[in-house]
Amino acid sequence: MAWFEMVGTLMCAATARPDLAPDLNWSLVERYVDGATLPDGRIQGIRFDIVNGVPAFRIGVDKDERGDVTIEVCSTTARELNLLYAADPAYQAFRDRAIRQGRIRVDGDLGAMAHWLAALHDPIVDHTS
Repeated sequence: MAWFEMVGTLMCAATARPDLAPDLNWSLVERYVDGATLPDGRIQGIRFDIVNGVPAFRIGVDKDERGDVTIEVCSTTARELNLLYAADPAYQAFRDRAIRQGRIRVDGDLGAMAHWLAALHDPIVDHTS
């Protein structure tokens, strides 16, 4: 739970960037398909929302919960990715292989948020390793 708290806090802090519009509305759900069931019945994962430019997150997601972007990932795959920096050639190779093998599924258009999410990866690795 502490790890998801850290991720959500980093995501909220990253919304202070000047290139994110103050009227932005966007949501992300990341669900660990083989994650633990939490005491409230939700599944291990995180929901992140930006509503009118204001960020918020919740630890735990419902089985069928969706966002503008929904990422479903195997927990072992997520743990391994969160130990590799984005500049490491092993990161891209592992991520691409995981997508091909169905261990990561992304539904929705990352669009303009892709660079923002990519910029969060290395700080998450810093706090994970």
